[in-house]
Amino acid sequence: MKLPLRVGLLLAATYACWTSAVCLAEDWPQWMGTKRDAVWRETGIIEKFPASGPKVLWRVPVHGGYAGPAVAEGRVYVTDLVTAADTKSVSNPMSRPEINGEERIVCFDAQTGREIWKHAYPCKYAISYPCGPRCTPTVHQGKVYALGAEGHLFCLDATKGTVLWSKDFKADFGAKTPVWGFCSHPLVDGQKLICVVGGKDAVAYAFDKDTGKVLWQALEASGPGYSPPTLIEAGGTRQLLIWHTQALNGLDPETGRVYWSVKLEPQFGMSIMAPRQLGDKLFAGGIGGVSVLLQLAADKPAVTELWRGSMKTGASPVNATPFLENGFMYAVDQPGTLMGVNLENGQRVWETFKPISEDPNARRISSGTAFLVKNGERFFLFAETGNLIIARLTPKGYDEISRTKLLEPTGMAFSDRDVVWSHPAFANKCVFARNDKELVCASLAAE
Repeated sequence: MKLPLRVGLLLAATYACWTSAVCLAEDWPQWMGTKRDAVWRETGIIEKFPASGPKVLWRVPVHGGYAGPAVAEGRVYVTDLVTAADTKSVSNPMSRPEINGEERIVCFDAQTGREIWKHAYPCKYAISYPCGPRCTPTVHQGKVYALGAEGHLFCLDATKGTVLWSKDFKADFGAKTPVWGFCSHPLVDGQKLICVVGGKDAVAYAFDKDTGKVLWQALEASGPGYSPPTLIEAGGTRQLLIWHTQALNGLDPETGRVYWSVKLEPQFGMSIMAPRQLGDKLFAGGIGGVSVLLQLAADKPAVTELWRGSMKTGASPVNATPFLENGFMYAVDQPGTLMGVNLENGQRVWETFKPISEDPNARRISSGTAFLVKNGERFFLFAETGNLIIARLTPKGYDEISRTKLLEPTGMAFSDRDVVWSHPAFANKCVFARNDKELVCASLAAE
C-alpha cells in the first residue's frame, strides 16, 4: 500500500527522531559509567533544576546497600541486603557485628520501575558498616556480574536472572573478608572479568567472563584494599592498575605480569579510589595524607614519581574518586572538603564544604562524601546529604548553579550524621539513585 506523501514524511521524521534519541541515549552499565571515567556524555540535559525539583518518574522500595545502580538496555540493576537486624545502629568503624541476611541482585524496568527478576542467596555478614553490598553491578553483552560484600561473585543472564556461573572468594580462594567488605567493582576486559579477590595465593584474578575459568592470578599483599581494577593506556601499552593495601601496581592485563610497582600505603589499608590518569600523569591517594602523582613513561610501561602529598598537599579521598582535567584535580578530601588541586605541584588552590554539608559553619566532616560526574561544561555532584547539585568546577573555585533534594540520607556515619553513600547512575536523560529504602528515577531532560 502506498502512503500519502505527507503521512510518509511524518512517519519517516518520527522514525528518525526515535532512532536519534536511541543513539543519543547513553547507558550507565557499570560503576562510574560507560568508560569508568565519571563522564556523562548525553546532551539535552537541564541547565538548572525547577523550583519543585526534577520530575520523579518512579520510586521503588529496596533494602540496604552502598552499591550504586547500573543501567543497560532498558533495565536497572541494583544489589541490596535483606535482614531483620538494625544495621544503622551498629554502623561504626570499630565493630564487625555478625548479621544474618539475604543478599539480592534485583532487576527493574528502567522506564517504569517494575521488577523484572531478582536473585537472592543467604549471606552472613561480619563487616564494619554492614548495611549491604558495596559494588555496582557490571553489565556486558547480555550478562550481569555482581559482587557481594562477603565475596560472593555471580554471573547472571541479564534478561532472566539465571545464574550462569559463580565464585565464592573465601571458599574458593581462601580470601579473608576485608574490614569494610569486598568493594572492588569487577571489570570486563575482552574475554576477561578482572576482580580483586585477595586470596591466599594472589590479590588479583582474571576469570573467563563466560565460564568463570581462572585465566591468571597476580600479586601478593597484606590485604586486597578496596580500589577497583582500572585500565589505562600509556607508553604505547595497555596497563591494568591494581592498588592493594601496600602498593599501586601496573600489570599486563593479558597475563597479569607486573610491569611496575610503587609503594602507596594509606592508613587502615584504605586504598579506595580508582587511580586517575590525565595524559601522561597518574594520581592515586587515600586517607592519612597519602598520595602520589606519577609520570607515565612515553616509550614503555613504567613510571617515575613527581610528588608525594601530605595532610596539606595533594588529596586524601575516602569514598569518592577525584576528577582530573586541564592540569587540575577536583577531589573530596578526608576532612570533607571539595578542593581544587594544582597537579603540577600538589598545592591546594581552593576548598569548600558547601557541596558536602548543609551546615554553613562546617569545619570538618569525617569522610565527607560527594560523587562528581562531568556533563558538558558542568558537573553533577551527588552529596551524602541526598542533594543533587549542578555546579561549575574551575581552577578559580566552586560555582554552584542549582541543587535539589533527591533522596533522604538513611545510613549512619560515625554515629553523628545520616548519610547516603552510593554512587548514582546517569542514563536515558535521567538520574538513578538509591538509599537504604528506595531506588528513584528522576528526569534530567531539558524541556
